[in-house]
Amino acid sequence: MLNAKKATRVTPHVRSPTAVPPSRAVQASALPARSLSPKPSTQCPRSFRNLTVEQIGAEKHYYLTEDGRRILDASGGAAVSCFGPGPNDRIADAVNRAYRQFGGYSCSLSFTNGSTRAFVDALVESTGGHMEAALLYGSGSDACEAAAKLLLQYHAENNQAQRRVFIAREQSYHGTTAFALSWGSYWARREPFQDVLMTVPRVAACNSYRGKKADETVQEYVARLVKELEQKFRDVGPEKIAGFVCEPVVGAALGCMPAVPGYLQAVRELCDKHDVPLVFDEIMCGWGRTGTLHTWQHYGVVPDIQLLGKGLVGGYEILSAMLVGKKLGAMEAIRKGSGTFNHGHTIQGMPKTCAGALETLKMVQELLPNIKEMGDRLMKGLQTRLGAHRHVGDIRGMGLFIAIEFVQDRLLKAPFNPDDRISKAIQEMGRLQSYRLTTHNIHVYPGTGSANPEGREGDHIIIAPPYDVDADEIDLIVNVVGNLIENFFEEFKPTTQKS
Repeated sequence: MLNAKKATRVTPHVRSPTAVPPSRAVQASALPARSLSPKPSTQCPRSFRNLTVEQIGAEKHYYLTEDGRRILDASGGAAVSCFGPGPNDRIADAVNRAYRQFGGYSCSLSFTNGSTRAFVDALVESTGGHMEAALLYGSGSDACEAAAKLLLQYHAENNQAQRRVFIAREQSYHGTTAFALSWGSYWARREPFQDVLMTVPRVAACNSYRGKKADETVQEYVARLVKELEQKFRDVGPEKIAGFVCEPVVGAALGCMPAVPGYLQAVRELCDKHDVPLVFDEIMCGWGRTGTLHTWQHYGVVPDIQLLGKGLVGGYEILSAMLVGKKLGAMEAIRKGSGTFNHGHTIQGMPKTCAGALETLKMVQELLPNIKEMGDRLMKGLQTRLGAHRHVGDIRGMGLFIAIEFVQDRLLKAPFNPDDRISKAIQEMGRLQSYRLTTHNIHVYPGTGSANPEGREGDHIIIAPPYDVDADEIDLIVNVVGNLIENFFEEFKPTTQKS
C-alpha cells in the first residue's frame, strides 16, 4: 500500500490539454484507440499511466505508427539515437560483418577478439592520450556502477579503504542501479528506495539560470560554488572521499544546463588539491551531442573517470563505457595488487556490438562540424520563435542538446504546480497531435525538477535532433515545437498559481 501511494504521488493525473482548433491539430481522441495504448501484452509498461503509440517501423528520422502517422524524432528518444530511429546501412553492415566472423556471444573471461579490441583502442585514442583504459558494459547505469566499484577497489588496494564517501550534486541523475541512484538526486526515482540507498553528501549544481544571482559575475558565482564544494570536502574529510561526480552538461535532471566558464576548471583544481578523483558522467551529454566528441574537450578539463552510454552505438545496440584516466593510476594499482577488477559481467563488449560502436565513432567524428552548425541554427531559431513567450523561462544548451524550461512567471521564474505535469503533457501533445500537417507529429523528451534543489518542481523539454540533420529539418523542428508550445499554453489553465 505504501508503494502504491508513492506511485500515485509521483505520477498524478494529467488534465488533457486537447482543446486545439481542428484545422491546426488532430485531436488525440480522434486517433484510433489502438494507437494510444499497447496491444494486449504481458510486458510490464514503463508507466501504467503513460499513453503509448504502436510503432510499426522507422524511416530515417521518423517513427512510423500503426495509424499511418510519421513522428519526427526531435530528441533522439532520450538523447540516444545519433542518426534517427530509421535503419542505418553503415552500422548494420559493420555489425553483420562482425557477426559473420565472430558469431554471437563471446565469453570475455576466456577470449579476446579483434572487433572489441579495435573499438576500445579507438575509443581510448579519441581522448588524446588522457585515458589509458576502457571497460564496456550495457546501460549507462552499469557504467556508473562500475565507476563506483572501481574507485572503491582502487582506494582499498592503495591502502586507503576508508575512502568510501562519494560527493555529488543536487539536481542530478546518474541512473537506476544502487550506486547510480545514490549518486543522483532525482527524488521521483529515489523515493521508493530511499531507506536503502547510500548516503551521498551533495553540493549545489552549476545552474546559471536559477543559481547565479543577478548582481553576481560569472567569476563570483564560480567562486561561491567552489567554496561550497571545498567546505563539503572538509566537512567529510578528504581522506574519506572516494570521488566527486558531476555531469559537465546536466541532462535530464536540469535540462541541458552547461557549466559556466571556469567552473569545471576550478573543480578540477580543487579535486587535485585534495586528491579527490573527478568523475564526469557524459552518458547523456557526451559522444558528440554537444559539439565535441567528449564534452570535457570543449572545456579543456580532463576527468579521472569518464562515463559514456546511450548513443555509443547510435541507438542500434546497447553499450556503455567507463574510461579510466592515466593520471589516476587505478589500472596500475589493481594490476600490481589483486590483479582483478571485481566487476565482470556475463555479457560484456560483444564483438558485433563493438563493431557497430566503432562505425558509430567514425560517423560521429565526421558529423561534428554539422552538429555545431545545426546546433547554432537550432538555438537561434528557438530563441527567435519562443524567447519572448510568457511561459518560456530559459532556452539553453550546447550543440544538438537544447532544453526549454517553462515557468508561470518569467520575472519571478515561478514554476508550475508539479501536479499539472507540464512537460509530460507537452510531450504527449506533440506525439499524439499534429502541428504542421495532419500526419505530422514530433517527439520531444520531457523532464522535471529543474526549479529547486529537491527536484520536485520545474518543467522542461529536451530537443536533441539527429547528428545528420539538415537546415530544412532544423527549421521544421523550430516551427513544429513553436506551434506545439504556443497551442498548448493557449488552452492550458494551471491548477495553482505559484509565487
